[in-house]
Amino acid sequence: MGVIFEPTNNDNNPRLLEDFIEKAGGCAVIDGGFATQLELHGASIKDPLWSALCLINNPHLISKVHLEYLEAGADIIVTSSYQATLPGFISRGLSLEHAEKLLEKSVKLATDARDVFWESVNKIDDHTYNRALVAASIGSYGAYLADGSEYSGNYGENVDMSKLKDFHRRRLQVLVVAGPDLLAFETIPNKLETQAIVELLEEENVQIPSWICYSSVDGVNAPSGESFADCLEVINTSRRIAAVGINCAPPQFVHSLVQKFKELTEKVIVVYPNSGEIWDGIAKKWMPSKCFNDDKFKVLATRWRDSGAKLIGGCCRTTPSTVRGLSKVLKKTSLTRN
Repeated sequence: MGVIFEPTNNDNNPRLLEDFIEKAGGCAVIDGGFATQLELHGASIKDPLWSALCLINNPHLISKVHLEYLEAGADIIVTSSYQATLPGFISRGLSLEHAEKLLEKSVKLATDARDVFWESVNKIDDHTYNRALVAASIGSYGAYLADGSEYSGNYGENVDMSKLKDFHRRRLQVLVVAGPDLLAFETIPNKLETQAIVELLEEENVQIPSWICYSSVDGVNAPSGESFADCLEVINTSRRIAAVGINCAPPQFVHSLVQKFKELTEKVIVVYPNSGEIWDGIAKKWMPSKCFNDDKFKVLATRWRDSGAKLIGGCCRTTPSTVRGLSKVLKKTSLTRN
């Protein structure tokens, strides 16, 4: 029988995420690419809202993708809110009230899928699934701009700490009230936005455990060129950030970055790289590159785990097949070692 873990958000427990990971066998599996699956099912998301467009047009496809990743063995599913921002929705002519309801909907679609799936598998004797946690995705300011700046950290001279806090604040408030188990700040490109998030979580007294993930374009530094040592110095001061790591970077960067992060922090390390293809944020398309198939991804994932990563999944262009492979190899190894 799988693990049942029901967190309570009444008290900020810095070990809550670690307890879940321990009960999941020492390494928990995150889901994979969301937009990839939506497009596979026929969704048109070539839009500044990206996958968040489906919150308006195709919410049933969001539920379908969540269920596919749960069936594949994901212990944590991430909501479809990465590019779901209030100004982004309002620019499409939606009211503020409607925009906030769409943010709430992103969490409800994920929690409903999780609950339906858990009820169904609990009717099966000796299943190996865990009751998944839901992480509310919060994309960077650059993701909202949709100009590729989440991969450069170049927000311009007019973007300061105050502006970044104002950008994130109301979305954070709405998502917290919606009741996810975790908050996932994704593709954060620089120290400035890191500091803004850390301060905002404190100002809003957020009790839900959070993680912050960066990308990397050189395998050494944050996208802005700032060192991860400088960025993690900020994160290490926060009791509200439970994990830190890398998302949407090429798989070949991950192993050395996990090793680096282990030296820089005692936080849980989370990694969910892309397939190895390269996203052109200006042209808005994936550029051909040497891709890592699921078998190679599994091999690399065991190295990331052995180097210290405790949350492992996939980002853009990975699929439920990728996650199924991760679940089998990581959980099988964990059980053997236990």
